[in-house]
Amino acid sequence: MLNRRLVALLIIVLGMGVGFFVYHTQKSGSWPFKLGLDLSGGTQLVYQADLNNIQQQDVAGSMAALRDTIARRVNLFGVAEPLVQTETVSGHQRLIVELPGVTDTQKAIALIGQTPVLEFRLLKPGASIPTDISTTSISAAFEPATLTGKDLTSATLQFQGASGIVQEPTVVLQFNSEGTKLFSQITSDNVGTVLGIFVDGVPITTPVINEPIPNGTAVISGNFTAQQAKDLAANLNEGALPVPITLISTETVAGTLGSQAVQDGILAGLVGVGLVMLFMVLWYRLPGLLACVALSVYIVAVLALFKLIPVTLTAAGIAAFILSIGMAVDANILIFERMKEELRGGKTAEDAIRDGFARAWPSIRDSNISSMITAVILFWFGTDIIQGFALVFGLGVLVSMLTAISISRTFLYALGFKGQGAFSHFFFGSGFSK
Repeated sequence: MLNRRLVALLIIVLGMGVGFFVYHTQKSGSWPFKLGLDLSGGTQLVYQADLNNIQQQDVAGSMAALRDTIARRVNLFGVAEPLVQTETVSGHQRLIVELPGVTDTQKAIALIGQTPVLEFRLLKPGASIPTDISTTSISAAFEPATLTGKDLTSATLQFQGASGIVQEPTVVLQFNSEGTKLFSQITSDNVGTVLGIFVDGVPITTPVINEPIPNGTAVISGNFTAQQAKDLAANLNEGALPVPITLISTETVAGTLGSQAVQDGILAGLVGVGLVMLFMVLWYRLPGLLACVALSVYIVAVLALFKLIPVTLTAAGIAAFILSIGMAVDANILIFERMKEELRGGKTAEDAIRDGFARAWPSIRDSNISSMITAVILFWFGTDIIQGFALVFGLGVLVSMLTAISISRTFLYALGFKGQGAFSHFFFGSGFSK
């Protein structure tokens, strides 16, 4: 019994510590919550895509690949919730990137990064490699790109050369299945032809195709230093853009919901949680009071996770958090109703607690597993905003299950009630029952 009470006390102390961490870091601004574009504003970047070397039938696919690549770069783990979309304006293809919470324009541009454009271009029949490197001369000498960075799987730094001499740093490229087929076809159909490898429009190397290459592996060598080759491989791995883009405008945008809406939303959440706690105490009495303590631990634990991951909170994410709070309460209600049934069957308070949790667990487990499956599906197939909702919801469901089962049960066992008397029945009853 003493051990249970010490564990319960430790949980309360830890919960208070986590709550202080959340409150202090938010008040001091040392570790604030990351708010989405709809709550805090941010930066909007508009890029124009250069599709001069892209066939008309490939424009839609290239723009989709561009959008996905940029979104992947700025939305690591799916929690930054940027808005990345494409649009057509006066016949020009544009990429619009909205970054929540980023008001420094230069920082926003740095988030996109200077991702290299990787292209493989065949030398035109009868042409020679130009000695003056310019866009005009390159376009005159080389065919449009036949293979681009969108078909790239990985880029690695390797040192090649005979043993015993200084080995040359190179970048070895591995293509995906589609790129492997295309590269194999290009090298099979053009043996003896120069295949130029271009990065950002500059020819890095112009090797002659000596034989078909069916394994989807290409080597870039261009008198690199080891650091240059390493940087190139890293940049290509971060997402080689399928088409070049040019920044044409930047703008700092305000939160679409406004500060008043944020304050109203927080107030509504606090009032809602307060009313739920009041209901739990009035209806479920002593177990309801302990459930409120466990619910408070749950809330501060999830808020701390939001800071530590960090999760970018939008209106959708806050809604997911409130929904997970409701599920945490629902789990406690299932437990307490089972406990009430056990007490009515003549069991002691201690047995009712044990058997009530045991009977409620399958229902809680199944409902939470189905919710987690839903969250995984939403995260896997959803857009950026849906992914943020799914992440918050999934975290909330997982933590709520732990608090409902572990913390609430620990608190109830720590009380040490064993009897069947009117005292136990009153404090462990519910509603208007005794």
